Amino acid sequence: MGTLGRAIYSVGFWIRETGQAIDRLGSRLQGNYYFQEQLSRHRTLMNVFDKAPVVDKDAFIAPSASVIGDVHIGRGSSIWYGCVMRGDVNNISVGSGTNIQDNSLVHVAKSNLSGKVLPTIIGDNVTVGHSSVLHGCTVEDEAFVGMGSTLLDGVVVEKHAMVAAGALVKQNSRIPSGEVWAGNPAKFLRKLTAEEISFISQSALNYSNLAQVHASENAKPYDEIEFEKALRKKFARKDEEYDSMLGVVREVPPELILPDNVLPDKQAKVSTQ
Repeated sequence: MGTLGRAIYSVGFWIRETGQAIDRLGSRLQGNYYFQEQLSRHRTLMNVFDKAPVVDKDAFIAPSASVIGDVHIGRGSSIWYGCVMRGDVNNISVGSGTNIQDNSLVHVAKSNLSGKVLPTIIGDNVTVGHSSVLHGCTVEDEAFVGMGSTLLDGVVVEKHAMVAAGALVKQNSRIPSGEVWAGNPAKFLRKLTAEEISFISQSALNYSNLAQVHASENAKPYDEIEFEKALRKKFARKDEEYDSMLGVVREVPPELILPDNVLPDKQAKVSTQ
């Protein structure tokens, strides 16, 4: 199947290239009517030979993300803007309710100095902070990976463990449950508090709710987007001092109000005022 898949992929590639070449030739022959259209080749989901991403229908994949090859993404998970998940030489697995935040990179290892085959496995309700790098590692359920951190081949982050922002976790390290590791190279810093452990699951839930809003926004047709742009212009909030001088009270239109489950502290703030 691997050889057949490569052959079919190559035939499809040459057909597309031939079509584009004919289009360019026709444009040149038109002379003054020549028009060269620059097409973006970005694909949010992309096959590599016979390897195709498998994404749950309830997962959110941002339009500028790249999910490539043998990647499985579970229910309610979210892959945010600018992320790259490249499962070309091995597989990547993401559980349910997990968020991989903006500009993060997830890759795999086919082989390394120890001779191990290393996929990247990310469990349920995991938070991976912005601009993190995960390479051939395992992050268990309800673990937390801080912004800008790097996890190298063979790393295991156990359940309810935390990697601090900017940490570099060296190869084959294991971060035990309930611990925070920080630094370069990362070392044990301290034990997590009960509040921090509960925050990990809450963080995953917050991102799962927020992803629903982004998924809804990205699914809107062009006409609806233009209509909302007009609404925003009409109801734009002016300078507060200017409004007070005129006695104007401006209300946010219902179309622009986020659901309460996206901002869980919203009701609490309202009740205290």
